Amino acid sequence: MSGLSNPRDVILRPIVSEKSYASLDANVYTFEVAGGANKIQIRQAVEEIFGVTVLNVNTLNRAGKRKRNRRTGSWGKRTDQKRAIVSLAAGDSIEIFGS
Repeated sequence: MSGLSNPRDVILRPIVSEKSYASLDANVYTFEVAGGANKIQIRQAVEEIFGVTVLNVNTLNRAGKRKRNRRTGSWGKRTDQKRAIVSLAAGDSIEIFGS
């Protein structure tokens, strides 16, 4: 493991968006994860933190957007993100959003 022994270091935060809320009905959850985490580490971290059974893990890397600084006119860049889309077994759910 590349320094990601603690599951809380792998799973950084849940993604709150319209698309992620729509997929909750299908028992699919979206998380921001550490950039060096692989699918096996993500699966183990979700199962350990939330006590659920993970069926599938898909990952994607999102490049940060370029943004202009209004005061100086110079360009900056938002940080890159790695996301994991996690499918759970039929009887399992995660109470992230208080639902």
